[in-house]
Amino acid sequence: MAKVTFQTDTCKGCGLCVSVCPKKIIVLSENILNKKGYAPAVVIDQTQCIGCAFCATMCPDCVITVEK
Repeated sequence: MAKVTFQTDTCKGCGLCVSVCPKKIIVLSENILNKKGYAPAVVIDQTQCIGCAFCATMCPDCVITVEK
């Protein structure tokens, strides 16, 4: 099973990772703001991750790590 982690303090909530996830398991948080005031991306169901790393590839700030 793959594991996706986000550096939520540096995520600016652009949503690019959300748009490319084939399993639609990444969303922008509705109840968390980071210290810069952005709603960071979060994974809603880690067990569904297939480890494609599309999210990490699209992230302009390199805040996503995908481990297989």
